[in-house]
Amino acid sequence: MTDRPLAVVFDAPFSDRTAWAVGRTSAYPEDGRNPGDNKLDRIGPDHAPTPEGVFRARRAADGEWHTDLVSTEYAPGGFELRPGDEVSATCLVHDTAGSWPALWTWGRDRPGGRPQPGHGEVDLFEYHPTHPRMLELTNHVGRAAAYPPDVVTPGRPFQLRVLLGEDSVDWSVDGTPVFADGQGVGRHWCGWLVVCVSMSAGAYGHLPPDPGTDELSWRCTGLTVRRPASGTDPGGAPPDGAAEGFPQPRTTDRRPYPTTG
Repeated sequence: MTDRPLAVVFDAPFSDRTAWAVGRTSAYPEDGRNPGDNKLDRIGPDHAPTPEGVFRARRAADGEWHTDLVSTEYAPGGFELRPGDEVSATCLVHDTAGSWPALWTWGRDRPGGRPQPGHGEVDLFEYHPTHPRMLELTNHVGRAAAYPPDVVTPGRPFQLRVLLGEDSVDWSVDGTPVFADGQGVGRHWCGWLVVCVSMSAGAYGHLPPDPGTDELSWRCTGLTVRRPASGTDPGGAPPDGAAEGFPQPRTTDRRPYPTTG
């Protein structure tokens, strides 16, 4: 997807608590529930993926679903993606009703609580078994999306690669380009990584879980971020959005962030 030299800047395993915070993202309300986004989830510090990268959703006695989520937000390392970064991972999904695997980003606010465009969100992929061979690819920053059919097979691993370019976000699956949005994330974007499984509540044409389902899962391995070796983004801006006035990442940063419904 690019012939520029790239260096690995992030490849921490999901068990690394300096790199990944469990069950917390400012994209969710503080109580860990997100019904306004058609989710039956409840995330929390007890719901982490396995060291092998298996993300599970488990039905609780009260009818909620405890769902695994990790994010680089709130982790001591505080890793953030920048324009020009390339994200790759090997993923395996299953066509179990209700399952909602996702690999995505969420951005820090500008000073004064002003959010980045689209809250800095890029859905590197979302998957719904309603369309078992389709991936949902969305750049909320640049307002672009695609739903390529026949690119994955449930139960079979696929290699995802996403180049988060300033002028275009480009996706490939198993080495084949599937979408170039021609919009990009802009010069000063930055975003935390989020990996999770959610449980659909049944809206938007996505089926809820079957009554007899008590657990489901998907797997993400080899998650790696590569960055142009120059140490700046392709446009030459300072890292982490400093030219736009973003607060600089701090390992002790625990300020409250606005949440979405």
